[in-house]
Amino acid sequence: MSSDNKNKRFNKDGKQAGNRSAQGRPRDSVPSKPGFAARAAATKILSAVIDRKTPLDGMLDAEGGNPAYKALGDSDRALVRAILNSALRHLPRIEAAISSLLDSPLPEGARALHHVLVVGAAQMLYLDVPDHSAVDIAVEQANQDPRNRRFAKLVNAILRRIGREKAEILSRVADVPAMPAWFLSRLEAAYGKDAALRISETQLEPAAIDVTVKSDADGWAKRLNGVVLPTGGVRLAAFEGSIPSLDGFADGQWWVQDAAASIPAKLFGSLAGKRVVDLCAAPGGKTAQLILAGGKVTALDQSANRLKRLAANLARLGLEAEAVVADMAKFQPDELFDAALLDAPCSSTGTTRRHPDVLWTKGPEDIAKLAGLQERLLRHALTLVKPGGIVVFSNCSLDPEEGEDLVARILSGTDIAERVAIRPQDWPGLEAAISPLGAFRTTPDMLPLSGFASGLDGFYAVVLRRTR
Repeated sequence: MSSDNKNKRFNKDGKQAGNRSAQGRPRDSVPSKPGFAARAAATKILSAVIDRKTPLDGMLDAEGGNPAYKALGDSDRALVRAILNSALRHLPRIEAAISSLLDSPLPEGARALHHVLVVGAAQMLYLDVPDHSAVDIAVEQANQDPRNRRFAKLVNAILRRIGREKAEILSRVADVPAMPAWFLSRLEAAYGKDAALRISETQLEPAAIDVTVKSDADGWAKRLNGVVLPTGGVRLAAFEGSIPSLDGFADGQWWVQDAAASIPAKLFGSLAGKRVVDLCAAPGGKTAQLILAGGKVTALDQSANRLKRLAANLARLGLEAEAVVADMAKFQPDELFDAALLDAPCSSTGTTRRHPDVLWTKGPEDIAKLAGLQERLLRHALTLVKPGGIVVFSNCSLDPEEGEDLVARILSGTDIAERVAIRPQDWPGLEAAISPLGAFRTTPDMLPLSGFASGLDGFYAVVLRRTR
Protein backbone atom coordinates (compact mmCIF):
# COMPACT_ATOMS: atom_id res chain seq x y z
CA MET A 1 0.00 0.00 0.00
CA SER A 2 1.21 3.50 -0.69
CA SER A 3 -0.24 6.70 0.75
CA ASP A 4 1.01 8.65 -2.26
CA ASN A 5 -2.05 10.21 -3.87
CA LYS A 6 -0.26 10.47 -7.20
CA ASN A 7 -0.37 6.68 -7.48
CA LYS A 8 -4.11 6.37 -7.00
CA ARG A 9 -5.85 5.24 -10.19
CA PHE A 10 -9.35 6.40 -10.98
CA ASN A 11 -11.70 5.45 -13.83
CA LYS A 12 -13.19 7.75 -16.45
CA ASP A 13 -15.57 9.22 -13.86
CA GLY A 14 -12.78 9.93 -11.42
CA LYS A 15 -13.68 7.02 -9.16
CA GLN A 16 -11.82 3.90 -8.18
CA ALA A 17 -13.11 0.79 -9.90
CA GLY A 18 -15.91 -1.11 -8.18
CA ASN A 19 -17.18 1.93 -6.30
CA ARG A 20 -20.33 1.25 -4.36
CA SER A 21 -22.46 3.42 -2.14
CA ALA A 22 -22.50 3.15 1.63
CA GLN A 23 -25.70 1.09 1.23
CA GLY A 24 -23.95 -1.40 -1.05
CA ARG A 25 -25.65 -0.49 -4.36
CA PRO A 26 -23.62 0.70 -7.35
CA ARG A 27 -22.89 4.42 -7.00
CA ASP A 28 -24.04 4.93 -10.62
CA SER A 29 -27.59 4.15 -9.48
CA VAL A 30 -27.58 7.21 -7.23
CA PRO A 31 -29.52 10.00 -9.01
CA SER A 32 -26.60 12.39 -9.67
CA LYS A 33 -23.57 12.53 -11.91
CA PRO A 34 -21.14 9.75 -11.04
CA GLY A 35 -18.50 11.15 -8.71
CA PHE A 36 -20.47 14.32 -7.99
CA ALA A 37 -21.11 13.51 -4.32
CA ALA A 38 -17.40 12.92 -3.70
CA ARG A 39 -16.37 16.24 -5.28
CA ALA A 40 -19.14 18.08 -3.42
CA ALA A 41 -17.96 16.56 -0.12
CA ALA A 42 -14.35 17.50 -0.88
CA THR A 43 -15.39 21.08 -1.62
CA LYS A 44 -17.38 21.39 1.62
CA ILE A 45 -14.55 19.97 3.70
CA LEU A 46 -11.93 22.14 2.00
CA SER A 47 -14.05 25.17 2.81
CA ALA A 48 -14.24 24.13 6.46
CA VAL A 49 -10.44 23.74 6.65
CA ILE A 50 -9.53 26.97 4.89
CA ASP A 51 -12.32 29.31 5.97
CA ARG A 52 -13.26 27.95 9.40
CA LYS A 53 -9.91 26.44 10.47
CA THR A 54 -11.49 23.05 11.14
CA PRO A 55 -8.96 20.18 11.50
CA LEU A 56 -9.17 17.65 8.71
CA ASP A 57 -8.85 14.44 10.75
CA GLY A 58 -12.11 14.98 12.60
CA MET A 59 -14.04 15.61 9.40
CA LEU A 60 -12.67 12.41 7.83
CA ASP A 61 -13.51 10.24 10.82
CA ALA A 62 -15.59 7.25 9.76
CA GLU A 63 -17.98 7.61 12.70
CA GLY A 64 -18.06 11.25 13.77
CA GLY A 65 -16.92 12.96 10.60
CA ASN A 66 -18.54 15.25 8.07
CA PRO A 67 -22.01 13.89 7.10
CA ALA A 68 -21.34 14.31 3.36
CA TYR A 69 -18.16 12.26 3.75
CA LYS A 70 -19.78 9.58 5.91
CA ALA A 71 -22.53 9.08 3.31
CA LEU A 72 -19.98 7.96 0.69
CA GLY A 73 -18.75 4.49 -0.14
CA ASP A 74 -15.17 3.47 0.51
CA SER A 75 -13.74 4.33 -2.90
CA ASP A 76 -15.49 7.72 -3.00
CA ARG A 77 -14.00 8.42 0.43
CA ALA A 78 -10.59 7.51 -0.97
CA LEU A 79 -11.13 10.03 -3.77
CA VAL A 80 -12.14 12.73 -1.27
CA ARG A 81 -9.00 12.11 0.79
CA ALA A 82 -6.82 12.18 -2.32
CA ILE A 83 -8.34 15.47 -3.50
CA LEU A 84 -8.04 17.14 -0.10
CA ASN A 85 -4.47 16.00 0.53
CA SER A 86 -3.37 17.20 -2.89
CA ALA A 87 -5.29 20.47 -2.65
CA LEU A 88 -3.88 21.32 0.78
CA ARG A 89 -0.31 20.30 -0.02
CA HIS A 90 -0.23 22.35 -3.21
CA LEU A 91 -2.72 25.10 -2.33
CA PRO A 92 -0.51 28.16 -2.99
CA ARG A 93 0.46 26.76 -6.38
CA ILE A 94 -3.11 25.85 -7.28
CA GLU A 95 -4.30 29.33 -6.32
CA ALA A 96 -1.48 30.89 -8.33
CA ALA A 97 -2.43 28.78 -11.34
CA ILE A 98 -6.08 29.82 -11.13
CA SER A 99 -5.21 33.49 -10.63
CA SER A 100 -2.94 33.46 -13.68
CA LEU A 101 -5.90 32.44 -15.85
CA LEU A 102 -8.35 35.04 -14.55
CA ASP A 103 -8.72 38.39 -16.27
CA SER A 104 -9.71 39.88 -12.91
CA PRO A 105 -9.85 38.51 -9.35
CA LEU A 106 -12.92 36.57 -8.25
CA PRO A 107 -15.59 38.73 -6.60
CA GLU A 108 -15.30 39.28 -2.87
CA GLY A 109 -17.32 36.70 -1.04
CA ALA A 110 -16.97 34.13 -3.82
CA ARG A 111 -15.31 31.62 -1.54
CA ALA A 112 -17.59 28.76 -2.59
CA LEU A 113 -16.61 29.37 -6.22
CA HIS A 114 -12.92 29.50 -5.23
CA HIS A 115 -13.13 26.09 -3.55
CA VAL A 116 -14.88 24.52 -6.55
CA LEU A 117 -12.04 25.72 -8.77
CA VAL A 118 -9.37 24.51 -6.34
CA VAL A 119 -10.93 21.04 -6.10
CA GLY A 120 -11.16 20.81 -9.89
CA ALA A 121 -7.62 22.07 -10.45
CA ALA A 122 -6.15 19.76 -7.77
CA GLN A 123 -7.51 16.73 -9.60
CA MET A 124 -6.23 17.90 -12.97
CA LEU A 125 -2.77 19.05 -11.88
CA TYR A 126 -1.84 16.55 -9.17
CA LEU A 127 -4.07 13.47 -9.43
CA ASP A 128 -4.64 10.79 -12.03
CA VAL A 129 -8.23 11.88 -12.66
CA PRO A 130 -9.46 12.34 -16.26
CA ASP A 131 -9.65 16.05 -17.07
CA HIS A 132 -13.11 15.83 -18.59
CA SER A 133 -14.51 14.30 -15.42
CA ALA A 134 -13.03 17.00 -13.18
CA VAL A 135 -14.28 19.77 -15.49
CA ASP A 136 -17.76 18.31 -16.01
CA ILE A 137 -18.45 17.85 -12.32
CA ALA A 138 -17.01 21.23 -11.33
CA VAL A 139 -19.37 22.89 -13.83
CA GLU A 140 -22.25 20.85 -12.42
CA GLN A 141 -21.29 21.99 -8.91
CA ALA A 142 -21.44 25.60 -10.06
CA ASN A 143 -24.79 25.09 -11.75
CA GLN A 144 -26.32 23.48 -8.65
CA ASP A 145 -25.23 26.31 -6.33
CA PRO A 146 -27.31 29.50 -6.69
CA ARG A 147 -24.31 31.53 -5.60
CA ASN A 148 -22.14 30.13 -8.39
CA ARG A 149 -24.58 29.43 -11.21
CA ARG A 150 -23.69 32.59 -13.11
CA PHE A 151 -20.00 31.56 -13.01
CA ALA A 152 -20.50 28.10 -14.53
CA LYS A 153 -19.06 29.20 -17.90
CA LEU A 154 -16.05 30.72 -16.11
CA VAL A 155 -15.44 27.45 -14.24
CA ASN A 156 -15.61 25.58 -17.54
CA ALA A 157 -13.22 27.99 -19.26
CA ILE A 158 -10.63 28.08 -16.46
CA LEU A 159 -10.49 24.32 -15.95
CA ARG A 160 -10.40 23.57 -19.67
CA ARG A 161 -7.42 25.89 -20.00
CA ILE A 162 -5.73 24.07 -17.14
CA GLY A 163 -6.28 20.84 -19.04
CA ARG A 164 -4.85 22.24 -22.28
CA GLU A 165 -1.92 24.08 -20.68
CA LYS A 166 -1.12 21.72 -17.81
CA ALA A 167 2.62 21.32 -18.39
CA GLU A 168 3.12 25.03 -18.90
CA ILE A 169 1.10 25.91 -15.80
CA LEU A 170 2.96 23.43 -13.60
CA SER A 171 6.25 24.90 -14.79
CA ARG A 172 5.02 28.43 -14.17
CA VAL A 173 4.01 27.77 -10.55
CA ALA A 174 6.92 25.47 -9.66
CA ASP A 175 8.74 28.27 -7.86
CA VAL A 176 5.72 29.30 -5.80
CA PRO A 177 6.42 28.24 -2.19
CA ALA A 178 4.07 25.44 -1.18
CA MET A 179 3.67 26.73 2.37
CA PRO A 180 1.68 29.78 3.49
CA ALA A 181 3.81 32.91 3.65
CA TRP A 182 3.38 33.42 7.40
CA PHE A 183 4.93 30.04 8.20
CA LEU A 184 7.60 30.07 5.52
CA SER A 185 8.92 33.36 6.91
CA ARG A 186 9.19 31.75 10.36
CA LEU A 187 11.09 28.80 8.90
CA GLU A 188 13.47 31.14 7.10
CA ALA A 189 14.14 33.02 10.34
CA ALA A 190 14.84 29.76 12.19
CA TYR A 191 16.68 27.68 9.61
CA GLY A 192 17.67 29.97 6.74
CA LYS A 193 16.09 30.40 3.33
CA ASP A 194 17.58 27.32 1.66
CA ALA A 195 16.59 24.96 4.47
CA ALA A 196 13.12 26.50 4.66
CA LEU A 197 12.57 25.83 0.96
CA ARG A 198 13.81 22.24 1.33
CA ILE A 199 11.38 21.67 4.17
CA SER A 200 8.59 23.23 2.12
CA GLU A 201 9.28 20.95 -0.83
CA THR A 202 9.64 17.84 1.35
CA GLN A 203 6.18 18.25 2.85
CA LEU A 204 4.67 17.84 -0.63
CA GLU A 205 5.39 14.12 -0.42
CA PRO A 206 3.26 11.90 1.86
CA ALA A 207 5.00 10.40 4.86
CA ALA A 208 6.43 6.91 4.86
CA ILE A 209 5.11 4.27 7.25
CA ASP A 210 7.58 3.64 10.06
CA VAL A 211 7.20 1.00 12.76
CA THR A 212 8.86 0.55 16.12
CA VAL A 213 9.72 -3.08 16.83
CA LYS A 214 10.05 -4.80 20.18
CA SER A 215 13.30 -6.45 19.08
CA ASP A 216 15.23 -7.77 16.07
CA ALA A 217 14.88 -4.77 13.77
CA ASP A 218 16.98 -6.47 11.07
CA GLY A 219 14.74 -9.53 11.10
CA TRP A 220 11.54 -7.51 10.90
CA ALA A 221 12.96 -5.33 8.13
CA LYS A 222 13.44 -8.49 6.06
CA ARG A 223 10.00 -9.88 6.87
CA LEU A 224 8.21 -6.61 6.17
CA ASN A 225 10.28 -5.64 3.11
CA GLY A 226 11.61 -2.59 4.93
CA VAL A 227 14.84 -0.93 5.93
CA VAL A 228 16.30 -0.33 9.39
CA LEU A 229 16.51 3.36 10.31
CA PRO A 230 19.13 5.13 12.46
CA THR A 231 16.49 5.30 15.21
CA GLY A 232 16.31 1.49 15.34
CA GLY A 233 12.85 1.39 13.80
CA VAL A 234 11.85 0.00 10.41
CA ARG A 235 10.58 1.94 7.39
CA LEU A 236 8.22 0.01 5.12
CA ALA A 237 8.26 0.02 1.36
CA ALA A 238 4.95 0.28 -0.50
CA PHE A 239 2.73 -2.73 0.19
CA GLU A 240 -0.72 -4.04 -0.66
CA GLY A 241 -3.42 -4.51 1.94
CA SER A 242 -3.94 -3.00 5.37
CA ILE A 243 -1.45 -2.49 8.20
CA PRO A 244 -3.23 -4.99 10.51
CA SER A 245 -2.81 -7.65 7.82
CA LEU A 246 0.98 -7.44 7.96
CA ASP A 247 3.08 -10.11 9.65
CA GLY A 248 3.62 -9.42 13.32
CA PHE A 249 0.86 -6.86 13.86
CA ALA A 250 -1.69 -9.21 15.44
CA ASP A 251 1.09 -10.78 17.51
CA GLY A 252 2.03 -7.37 18.93
CA GLN A 253 5.60 -7.42 17.66
CA TRP A 254 5.55 -3.80 16.44
CA TRP A 255 3.49 -0.65 16.20
CA VAL A 256 3.26 2.25 13.76
CA GLN A 257 5.30 5.25 14.91
CA ASP A 258 7.13 7.87 12.88
CA ALA A 259 10.90 7.61 13.23
CA ALA A 260 11.16 11.06 14.83
CA ALA A 261 8.38 10.30 17.31
CA SER A 262 10.34 7.29 18.56
CA ILE A 263 13.37 9.39 19.55
CA PRO A 264 12.23 11.07 22.82
CA ALA A 265 11.61 7.84 24.74
CA LYS A 266 15.02 6.52 23.68
CA LEU A 267 16.77 9.48 25.30
CA PHE A 268 16.32 7.99 28.78
CA GLY A 269 18.46 4.93 28.04
CA SER A 270 17.82 2.03 30.39
CA LEU A 271 14.93 2.55 32.81
CA ALA A 272 15.35 -0.74 34.67
CA GLY A 273 13.99 -0.42 38.19
CA LYS A 274 12.79 3.16 37.70
CA ARG A 275 9.35 4.70 38.09
CA VAL A 276 8.45 6.71 35.01
CA VAL A 277 5.45 8.88 34.17
CA ASP A 278 4.41 9.38 30.57
CA LEU A 279 2.55 12.68 30.62
CA CYS A 280 0.05 13.20 27.76
CA ALA A 281 0.54 9.48 27.06
CA ALA A 282 -2.16 8.46 24.54
CA PRO A 283 -2.16 6.74 22.07
CA GLY A 284 0.67 4.85 23.77
CA GLY A 285 3.58 4.37 21.39
CA LYS A 286 6.01 6.15 23.70
CA THR A 287 4.49 4.40 26.73
CA ALA A 288 5.30 1.06 25.10
CA GLN A 289 8.88 2.18 24.52
CA LEU A 290 9.29 3.19 28.16
CA ILE A 291 7.97 -0.18 29.31
CA LEU A 292 10.33 -2.05 27.00
CA ALA A 293 13.21 0.06 28.40
CA GLY A 294 12.45 -1.49 31.79
CA GLY A 295 10.43 1.28 33.42
CA LYS A 296 7.48 0.87 35.74
CA VAL A 297 5.26 3.25 33.82
CA THR A 298 2.35 5.45 34.80
CA ALA A 299 0.48 6.60 31.69
CA LEU A 300 -1.29 9.89 32.25
CA ASP A 301 -3.87 11.56 30.00
CA GLN A 302 -6.79 13.87 30.65
CA SER A 303 -9.03 11.95 28.24
CA ALA A 304 -10.56 8.70 29.46
CA ASN A 305 -11.40 7.71 25.88
CA ARG A 306 -7.83 8.26 24.75
CA LEU A 307 -6.60 6.11 27.64
CA LYS A 308 -8.98 3.35 26.55
CA ARG A 309 -7.30 3.45 23.16
CA LEU A 310 -3.90 3.35 24.88
CA ALA A 311 -4.97 0.33 26.93
CA ALA A 312 -6.13 -1.47 23.79
CA ASN A 313 -2.85 -0.73 22.04
CA LEU A 314 -0.81 -1.97 24.99
CA ALA A 315 -2.97 -5.10 25.25
CA ARG A 316 -2.16 -6.00 21.63
CA LEU A 317 1.52 -5.53 22.43
CA GLY A 318 1.26 -7.64 25.60
CA LEU A 319 2.40 -4.73 27.78
CA GLU A 320 0.98 -3.14 30.92
CA ALA A 321 1.07 0.31 32.49
CA GLU A 322 -0.83 2.07 35.24
CA ALA A 323 -3.33 4.37 33.53
CA VAL A 324 -4.36 7.59 35.27
CA VAL A 325 -7.00 10.01 34.02
CA ALA A 326 -5.85 13.47 35.13
CA ASP A 327 -5.13 17.00 34.00
CA MET A 328 -1.35 16.95 33.75
CA ALA A 329 -1.07 20.59 34.83
CA LYS A 330 -2.76 19.73 38.15
CA PHE A 331 -1.34 16.23 38.66
CA GLN A 332 0.30 15.67 42.05
CA PRO A 333 1.65 12.14 42.63
CA ASP A 334 1.90 10.59 46.08
CA GLU A 335 5.56 9.86 45.36
CA LEU A 336 7.90 11.65 42.97
CA PHE A 337 9.08 9.77 39.87
CA ASP A 338 12.57 8.92 38.72
CA ALA A 339 11.81 10.15 35.20
CA ALA A 340 9.10 11.88 33.21
CA LEU A 341 8.34 12.16 29.51
CA LEU A 342 6.39 15.21 28.37
CA ASP A 343 5.47 14.97 24.70
CA ALA A 344 3.52 18.20 24.83
CA PRO A 345 0.49 19.36 22.84
CA CYS A 346 1.77 21.68 20.12
CA SER A 347 1.03 23.22 16.74
CA SER A 348 2.08 19.97 14.98
CA THR A 349 3.82 21.94 12.23
CA GLY A 350 6.38 19.16 11.88
CA THR A 351 3.73 16.69 10.69
CA THR A 352 2.51 18.38 7.52
CA ARG A 353 3.53 15.40 5.37
CA ARG A 354 0.74 13.40 6.98
CA HIS A 355 -1.46 16.30 8.15
CA PRO A 356 -1.40 18.87 5.31
CA ASP A 357 -4.21 20.88 6.88
CA VAL A 358 -2.08 22.00 9.85
CA LEU A 359 -0.64 25.12 8.25
CA TRP A 360 -4.10 26.22 7.10
CA THR A 361 -5.82 25.72 10.46
CA LYS A 362 -3.08 27.25 12.63
CA GLY A 363 -1.52 30.72 12.75
CA PRO A 364 1.14 32.67 14.69
CA GLU A 365 -1.32 33.32 17.51
CA ASP A 366 -1.84 29.55 17.94
CA ILE A 367 1.90 28.95 18.17
CA ALA A 368 2.26 31.65 20.83
CA LYS A 369 -0.66 30.26 22.82
CA LEU A 370 0.61 26.68 22.63
CA ALA A 371 4.15 27.74 23.56
CA GLY A 372 2.75 29.34 26.70
CA LEU A 373 0.89 26.14 27.56
CA GLN A 374 3.98 24.01 26.96
CA GLU A 375 6.08 26.22 29.20
CA ARG A 376 3.59 25.85 32.05
CA LEU A 377 3.46 22.08 31.55
CA LEU A 378 7.24 21.72 31.45
CA ARG A 379 7.71 23.79 34.59
CA HIS A 380 5.20 21.53 36.33
CA ALA A 381 6.77 18.34 34.92
CA LEU A 382 10.07 19.28 36.57
CA THR A 383 8.32 19.20 39.96
CA LEU A 384 7.11 15.63 39.38
CA VAL A 385 10.56 14.00 39.48
CA LYS A 386 13.00 13.56 42.34
CA PRO A 387 16.15 15.69 42.55
CA GLY A 388 18.49 14.12 40.04
CA GLY A 389 15.52 12.82 38.06
CA ILE A 390 15.27 13.22 34.29
CA VAL A 391 12.57 14.98 32.25
CA VAL A 392 12.49 14.60 28.48
CA PHE A 393 10.48 17.35 26.82
CA SER A 394 9.43 16.95 23.18
CA ASN A 395 6.93 18.04 20.58
CA CYS A 396 6.32 17.79 16.83
CA SER A 397 6.59 21.51 16.08
CA LEU A 398 9.19 23.04 13.78
CA ASP A 399 8.91 26.43 15.44
CA PRO A 400 11.64 27.39 17.96
CA GLU A 401 9.06 29.36 19.95
CA GLU A 402 7.66 25.98 21.01
CA GLY A 403 11.09 24.42 21.59
CA GLU A 404 14.48 26.06 21.88
CA ASP A 405 13.12 29.44 22.97
CA LEU A 406 10.91 28.21 25.80
CA VAL A 407 13.57 25.81 27.14
CA ALA A 408 16.14 28.61 27.17
CA ARG A 409 13.68 30.81 29.05
CA ILE A 410 13.06 28.13 31.69
CA LEU A 411 16.76 27.38 32.19
CA SER A 412 17.67 31.05 32.47
CA GLY A 413 14.97 31.77 35.00
CA THR A 414 15.33 28.89 37.43
CA ASP A 415 17.99 26.78 39.10
CA ILE A 416 15.72 23.74 39.47
CA ALA A 417 16.92 22.17 36.21
CA GLU A 418 19.94 21.80 33.95
CA ARG A 419 20.38 20.60 30.41
CA VAL A 420 21.82 17.14 29.75
CA ALA A 421 23.45 17.37 26.35
CA ILE A 422 22.66 14.68 23.78
CA ARG A 423 25.87 13.49 22.10
CA PRO A 424 25.94 13.28 18.29
CA GLN A 425 28.21 10.22 18.43
CA ASP A 426 25.42 8.30 20.19
CA TRP A 427 23.15 8.76 17.16
CA PRO A 428 25.02 7.60 14.04
CA GLY A 429 23.12 8.62 10.95
CA LEU A 430 21.34 11.42 12.78
CA GLU A 431 24.30 13.55 13.86
CA ALA A 432 22.94 16.50 11.87
CA ALA A 433 19.81 16.47 14.03
CA ILE A 434 21.75 17.25 17.23
CA SER A 435 21.93 20.98 17.88
CA PRO A 436 25.07 22.72 19.24
CA LEU A 437 23.37 22.85 22.64
CA GLY A 438 22.76 19.10 22.62
CA ALA A 439 19.06 18.92 21.79
CA PHE A 440 17.33 16.97 19.04
CA ARG A 441 15.91 19.00 16.16
CA THR A 442 14.68 16.89 13.25
CA THR A 443 13.26 18.45 10.10
CA PRO A 444 11.24 16.78 7.32
CA ASP A 445 14.09 17.07 4.81
CA MET A 446 16.36 14.81 6.88
CA LEU A 447 16.82 11.05 6.43
CA PRO A 448 17.04 10.71 2.63
CA LEU A 449 16.63 7.07 1.61
CA SER A 450 17.15 5.51 -1.81
CA GLY A 451 14.21 3.37 -2.88
CA PHE A 452 12.08 4.36 0.10
CA ALA A 453 10.06 7.45 0.95
CA SER A 454 12.45 9.94 2.53
CA GLY A 455 12.08 12.31 5.42
CA LEU A 456 10.67 12.19 8.92
CA ASP A 457 8.50 14.39 11.08
CA GLY A 458 9.85 17.63 12.45
CA PHE A 459 10.54 17.08 16.15
CA TYR A 460 12.22 18.82 19.05
CA ALA A 461 13.47 16.94 22.11
CA VAL A 462 15.63 17.98 25.04
CA VAL A 463 16.84 16.21 28.19
CA LEU A 464 16.65 18.10 31.50
CA ARG A 465 17.81 17.01 34.96
CA ARG A 466 16.20 18.29 38.15
CA THR A 467 18.94 19.74 40.31
CA ARG A 468 17.24 20.22 43.65
